Amino acid sequence: MQHDIRKRIRQVRRVLLLALTFAVPIALPGSLPAPSRAWAQQTAGSSDARDGDWTMPGKNFAATRYSSLSQITPANAAALKPIWNFSTGVLRGHEGQPLVVGDTLYVVTPYPNVLYAFDLTQEGYPLRWKYRPAVDANALGIACCDAINRGAVYADGKIVYNLLDGHTVAIDAKTGREIWNTKIADITDGETTPMAPLVIKDRVIVGPSGGEFGIHGWVKALDLASGKMVWTAHNAGPDADMLVRPGVFKPFYDKGTDLGLTTWPKDAWKQSGAPVWGWLSYDPEVDLLYFGVGNPGPYNAEQRAGDNKWTNSVLARRPGDGSLVWAYQFTPHDNWDYDSNAENILADIPIKGTVRKVLQHFDKNGFAYTIDRATGEVLVAEPFVPVNWASKIDLASGRPVVDPTKITGARKGNTTYICPSLEGGKSPASPAAFSPHTGLFYSATVNLCMNFEAEEIGRIRGTPYLGANTPYQAGPGGSLGAFIAWDAATGKRVWEIPERFPVWSGALATAGDVAFYGTLDGWFKAVDARAGTVLWKFKVGSGVVAAPITYTGPDGKQYVAVYAGIGGDWALLSGDTRADDPADVRDPADYIRDLARYTSQGGMVWVFGLP
Repeated sequence: MQHDIRKRIRQVRRVLLLALTFAVPIALPGSLPAPSRAWAQQTAGSSDARDGDWTMPGKNFAATRYSSLSQITPANAAALKPIWNFSTGVLRGHEGQPLVVGDTLYVVTPYPNVLYAFDLTQEGYPLRWKYRPAVDANALGIACCDAINRGAVYADGKIVYNLLDGHTVAIDAKTGREIWNTKIADITDGETTPMAPLVIKDRVIVGPSGGEFGIHGWVKALDLASGKMVWTAHNAGPDADMLVRPGVFKPFYDKGTDLGLTTWPKDAWKQSGAPVWGWLSYDPEVDLLYFGVGNPGPYNAEQRAGDNKWTNSVLARRPGDGSLVWAYQFTPHDNWDYDSNAENILADIPIKGTVRKVLQHFDKNGFAYTIDRATGEVLVAEPFVPVNWASKIDLASGRPVVDPTKITGARKGNTTYICPSLEGGKSPASPAAFSPHTGLFYSATVNLCMNFEAEEIGRIRGTPYLGANTPYQAGPGGSLGAFIAWDAATGKRVWEIPERFPVWSGALATAGDVAFYGTLDGWFKAVDARAGTVLWKFKVGSGVVAAPITYTGPDGKQYVAVYAGIGGDWALLSGDTRADDPADVRDPADYIRDLARYTSQGGMVWVFGLP
């Protein structure tokens, strides 16, 4: 069947609105060359009291999702067994990851964004406390896609996370008491806030979703102690709005002033999209915050002539004052909804005999980029999935060499068989991992292609601003996804594990040379990080769209935790996954027609360990 993305958002808006809950905490009784030592210490993050904790979304400032824990190995992974599970009480897409700080496990649910704190020292991990925020249910009609949450961050005794309705909260990690609650976004303009914040020194960095609603995208910094706004920087528009300062902003490829203004038609930048809903990273050596920027609006590219900077880009800013230092655009004048909100993993990689300090990015457009993280120069750019919209990335200019037959627009009619689809060669919601032990990156992939029929559209504030019909079809090769190991120095796959359905989970890498990921049909798997062989798998009851973590328990043993709960785009595409909703009798899309035979919506936290 054809899939119209506009229908996807309308389906979200039809979700039954639930009564609001109240913000009251409820207490209960109760190998390649390794990176330098300095870099390893800094990326571990000063907020990590020990490597057995997991205190921020990507494990460390470098967002490697790598742990030095090594008790679980290829020799014993087959003995993994479930230790504990817990139902969050929410049947929505469970993206993101738990946190572990000392002897407490923290879990944030999708809407209504309940925060749980579990005591790891007692049998059954009983609740220490539960925080139930008041979240405006009107955000359900705005959120695209699904009312998910990508997790929290721990810093200075606080659990900090975003609520769907445009608020950031800081909660006392010991008591569950709300310390501050700051409004950062406007749902009436189409902004929601499911992204996971990052704390850098005394700054809490946050951003919005809303690229499909024509917002004017931004990133903001709050004061960690008080929650007060410190600075706001837009991702398109005049230099003043973007915090572009003379002598500071030095992009590697682009020259001139007001690039976020002159690369748009008049006033189009005011509804440019350019959201920041993905993952953040930080290099303390050069004091740079890195984040990806999403799609421009509308999908009909003919309504926004020019490169449309800085959508579909990676931006490097000073976290202290927000100054933009460099920017690189992956997909200029995006014709295909190739958001660039994916993680930017920081690593030291030997390239052509020299160890380079790089940023590794797996873009929705199907290319994997190895970029000098100090300057923004592209060092390697190769496709990691089937790609036909561009033949290559020209390293001299940094620009893709676009196939003119894959250009879209209202006057073009229906442009057929574009690879990858707008779901991406990898979803930005599925963060990759890097192991300095193997020198490899580990990532989910998606093998879908699409047709793209654009149409003229006008913007009505707070409503979808799309203008395209984009039915999907299976890509070449027989499988809809895979889990891969990637060599960033050469731009090549080292191995892959094909999967029947698209792979939408995050990755975890460990010093035991075991990597972990999950599948849409509800398997959680451990694999040999060097050989790519599956060592163990367990059926977790619902599709995995979350990112696994590992930690050391109070007993000194290594554990692995992950959420199970299919959602995100797949709550909208798979059909017949909600038995509690008599209206959910939607016919699933042709390419995943039988997914509902293997999974239904869920909301579970799983912990696994060795006997």
